[in-house]
Amino acid sequence: MHTTPKLKGKVALVAGATRGTGRAIAVALGGAGATVYCTGRSTRERRSEMNRPETIEETAELVTRAGGEGIAIQVDHLDPEQVRELVERIDREQGRLDLLVNDIWGGETLAAWDTPLWEHSLEDGLRLLRLAIDTHLITSHHALPLLIRNPGGLVVEVTDGTAEYNAANYRVSFFYDLAKVSVNRLAFSQAHELRPHGCTAVSLTPGWLRSEVMLELFGVTEENWRDATAEQPHFVISESPAYTGRAVVALAADEDRGRWSGQSLSSGQLAQVYGFTDVDGSRPDAWRYIVEVQDRGGPADATGYR
Repeated sequence: MHTTPKLKGKVALVAGATRGTGRAIAVALGGAGATVYCTGRSTRERRSEMNRPETIEETAELVTRAGGEGIAIQVDHLDPEQVRELVERIDREQGRLDLLVNDIWGGETLAAWDTPLWEHSLEDGLRLLRLAIDTHLITSHHALPLLIRNPGGLVVEVTDGTAEYNAANYRVSFFYDLAKVSVNRLAFSQAHELRPHGCTAVSLTPGWLRSEVMLELFGVTEENWRDATAEQPHFVISESPAYTGRAVVALAADEDRGRWSGQSLSSGQLAQVYGFTDVDGSRPDAWRYIVEVQDRGGPADATGYR
């Protein structure tokens, strides 16, 4: 029996869709039938400072192949004028925006781990904060007037770590720590301002992510990722980017999504509620594992956590 994809007719902007979680969210939304604007700085003609091969065109093609409509637009989300033009184009072409995913990051090479503030490169640290926070503010500033035209709109702020975990734990670099805490608060504040318009905002964190960068770091692929546990045993709890993509689809398709507004959520937490799984059929609950096993110095064993 043929069924209409659950997000058919919905319009999404995934800001920062070049790779990793952003790409996976865009593709999952496409699989649910949505029209997805995929933005980022890396195109087939020009790479960003990340200097990686993934492009927004590839992401858009994957969205379309999954069943949606992928539209790639090169945007530097630190440039308000570029973002304003992006939103005007979405309005002109679609007349609506149902979902904004702020997944812009690009600070992987800028954080010096376990380096105190006074020894850290100030230039790199401030650049990291601009990429992680200013980009989200600029994008929401321009996109929310279009989103609130229709009740039911959703904003997903993607970060690393739940609000509870980040409040109690130093995240290995002053600037990284501040960036990830701030994004949780961005969702909380936007939720407050969006409620009168019948719209919702949440922050969402994946667990230990098997992104392209992380897989390369361990010298493995998605197919043999478990080999990385020889070097880092706790990688046993890791998850694919698709897991977070499925979390966003579940939220966007939930008519009662407003119950989550203002909350800090994780992919593993939502999997328990909505019943979706990772690509291997498991349901990794990374943040519970990190607190109960990894941070307590326990042996790497994901039994009961996936």
